[in-house]
Amino acid sequence: MFEPSFSISNKVLMNISRIEAAEEVIKHAPLLPLWEKQFKEDAVVRAVFHGTHIEGNPLQKEEAKDILLGKEILARPRDIQEIINYRKVIEFIDDEAKKKISNITVSLIAKLHRLVVQDILQDDQSGEYRKTQVVIKNSSTGEITFRPPPPVEVPFLMREFIYWLNKDHSGEIHPVLKAGIAHHEMVRIHPFIDGNGRVARALAMLIMFLGGYDIRRFFSLEEYYDKDALAYYENLQKASSGDLTSWLEYFTAGAGVEFDKVKEKILKLSRDVKLKEQFGGRQIFLSERQVRIIEYIDEVGYLQNQSFSTLFPEISEDTVLRDIQDLSQKNLIKKIGSTKAARYVKL
Repeated sequence: MFEPSFSISNKVLMNISRIEAAEEVIKHAPLLPLWEKQFKEDAVVRAVFHGTHIEGNPLQKEEAKDILLGKEILARPRDIQEIINYRKVIEFIDDEAKKKISNITVSLIAKLHRLVVQDILQDDQSGEYRKTQVVIKNSSTGEITFRPPPPVEVPFLMREFIYWLNKDHSGEIHPVLKAGIAHHEMVRIHPFIDGNGRVARALAMLIMFLGGYDIRRFFSLEEYYDKDALAYYENLQKASSGDLTSWLEYFTAGAGVEFDKVKEKILKLSRDVKLKEQFGGRQIFLSERQVRIIEYIDEVGYLQNQSFSTLFPEISEDTVLRDIQDLSQKNLIKKIGSTKAARYVKL
């Protein structure tokens, strides 16, 4: 019977608290439909690019984006296909989450694998458990770093794992921890001949979605892993002893980083929404400096030229005045007085 071994360390608790705090802000923040659409599209590009790049795909982010937009690029067919396939994987788990499926099944995991390796592996290897022994080697030294279970054990291990996944863990295991455990166990069993990492990451994301931690589909854990791939693989390797605590510390830290990034973006855009409400429902597009000017006037009541250097110490007065002139033309602020002591106030 599969039963993960781990401790709820202080690091895990702190990371979960960070995730919860960010998730609460994101869930209740208003967003303009245009921004929501752009956020989701950007998250898909980042997930697809980083989710394949970490596996050795040499394409650049802009090339991946072009492929997703249907543009032709000059590249190896397999590299292009990996990008297309991972986009389909993300669409699939998004659809499954919207259906609020109650169980993770063998057929669902097989479907994930078929999408990952479509037109890359042979049909008899697509969605089918491996029939041969595989090993994981250090790409630099060639040293064997991990030897997954023999193929004869894979069906049994997967059966036990899926049984555990579908048990009612409410009140016992936080959904983010459950996702981290699933991620590691899929990598450990290594049920397929290829594509296990992508399946593991997609499955973890689906579990987070189903557990209510989708944050509007704006995040990409793949980006966190890919930015320090060595740390990602080292932390997976550490848990091969059977104790998942260090891996879950790493996994929850990554989720915390990604959730915080989304939270900060949302808070900036929420200010735009508030501005829209303040100014009669008009769509307002402002730079970060202009938003800061409006916020300053809200806080103090007015802005004067002598405050420019305090507000923007590295920006010239002429640049700030151009921002102010633009805000005046948009009828957001007005100038009172004509000397250096003049004040800028909101209309």
